[in-house]
Amino acid sequence: MRVFHSSGLVHRDIKCDNILLHSPPGSGRVHAKISDFGFAKKVDLNNKQTYLDGTVPFMKVDIYALGITFYKLITHKYPVNERKFKEQGKKMSQIKFIKRPSEIKDNLLWDLLSRLLEFDQNKRITAAEALQHPYFTSPEELSDISKEQKDLASLAAVAELEGDSSITEFDKDPTFIVSEYRILIFEKNY
Repeated sequence: MRVFHSSGLVHRDIKCDNILLHSPPGSGRVHAKISDFGFAKKVDLNNKQTYLDGTVPFMKVDIYALGITFYKLITHKYPVNERKFKEQGKKMSQIKFIKRPSEIKDNLLWDLLSRLLEFDQNKRITAAEALQHPYFTSPEELSDISKEQKDLASLAAVAELEGDSSITEFDKDPTFIVSEYRILIFEKNY
């Protein structure tokens, strides 16, 4: 999402159905891919009239939708789960913030989610800020980087040197690599 937004693109339809997970056989990696760009829009990052406090407003909508998507993946429900669209809108207008669900035990995870789900778009975290959140960058999280993650990052760096043009900065940085094992543990706990 950070790369997408920094390129001046806004997805405008982030939801669970549009996040694809792919694990190349034998790679030990899981790639999350965003799909369905039917509503995507290119915005003029040079035109200051399109900005609101330094950020294109639609980008903040993508971040909120990403928060909803993570919430749904973790809790298996939506934060506001009314059956009819009108009822959903009414409830959303009555609440001031999303309450922490009992399924989310990790304080750092909840802090990140609550910042993604901030109703006030001017206070909502950006994709770049989310990646710098302590949930991903705290000393505890950094010490949890496994040997497997480091090995996968090293293999990616070697592959890039050997001419593999599909390698990205995220493939070479072990903090961006999530092993299949970690996803299985996550699924088991949530």
